[in-house]
Amino acid sequence: MLREFLKQISRSWHQYSISFFNFAAHNNRFSNLFSNTRIMSATIDDTQYNFPNQTGVYKGKVREVYSTGKDLLVMIATDRLSAFDVILPKQIPFKGQILNQIAAKMLKATEDLVPNWVLGTPDPNVTVGLACETYKVEMVIRGYLTGHAWRTYKTGERLLCGVVLPDGMIENQKFETPIITPSTKADLGSHDEDISREAILERGIVSQKDYEQLEAYTRALFERGTEIAAQRGLILVDTKYEFGKTSKGEIVVIDEIHTPDSSRYFYADGYEAIQAKDQKQKQLSKEFVREWLLANNFQGKEGQEIPEMTASKIEEISNRYIELYEQITGESFVKAPVANVEERIRTNVTNYLNSL
Repeated sequence: MLREFLKQISRSWHQYSISFFNFAAHNNRFSNLFSNTRIMSATIDDTQYNFPNQTGVYKGKVREVYSTGKDLLVMIATDRLSAFDVILPKQIPFKGQILNQIAAKMLKATEDLVPNWVLGTPDPNVTVGLACETYKVEMVIRGYLTGHAWRTYKTGERLLCGVVLPDGMIENQKFETPIITPSTKADLGSHDEDISREAILERGIVSQKDYEQLEAYTRALFERGTEIAAQRGLILVDTKYEFGKTSKGEIVVIDEIHTPDSSRYFYADGYEAIQAKDQKQKQLSKEFVREWLLANNFQGKEGQEIPEMTASKIEEISNRYIELYEQITGESFVKAPVANVEERIRTNVTNYLNSL
């Protein structure tokens, strides 16, 4: 009797489950919920790998870097999202893949001008390259008065990182010559800070000889990036570069370049007309994330709360990143399989390292 009772419960639950999931599959709200849940479960956040000859790991805001023997680094681009030097609580599907693949294309397109750290990209989210002693400054170069530079300018301040800014400029206006406004590279949990060329040299953060090379490389990369952007009908507005020195003493560009996280783009078509009307330019960058946070009273300051990241907001941000990829590269974005993304990365990286 008990057995029959349990069977009846089981049959009833089975029928209820089928009815519910059939309803969910044909109801957009529930369908999107399940879809978003599946996507979120496949994002890359905190990784725990033990690659061949591994000697250490460094976890940054959005990247995790594993040190291995032979002076090699394995850099994993996670799906974490940061803004105002704060890691936001939820990940963005495919963000890491997008940034890693754009960076790989841009580093390849500039390797004739500036040497880089890359040896290979064994996985859509992974770059393997030379271990370097990293310079503790980020070389920020700006072709236009926007973003942080504009927020500083509109307060009345006319000195940015030791660079004197002319009066009478408006938001998104082009500088006569691109300006370099370095920042210190902060540790995790701290904020990057503006710094002048003079202060960098005075404090001995970088030697004068090396700093002059960093400036030359920064301008060369920005000029090439501007040319590449123009071919796509875009304007490279501003960007930042990071550099390191290899064990052989060679200065190379590291990390990512010309991605929507490290750079800002405008559409070239209509730029002049929009400026003449003193309207906002449509940007291709993660500035839309910063603007959303600002609109919700968050700027990374103590006591401020990060606004809720709903499933629809996460999907919107992911779609925007895909749009950025396709606009910047001119290619359709192909999503990497995410059924078992952790094992995929483990296998691809291990096989690559064993082949060296």
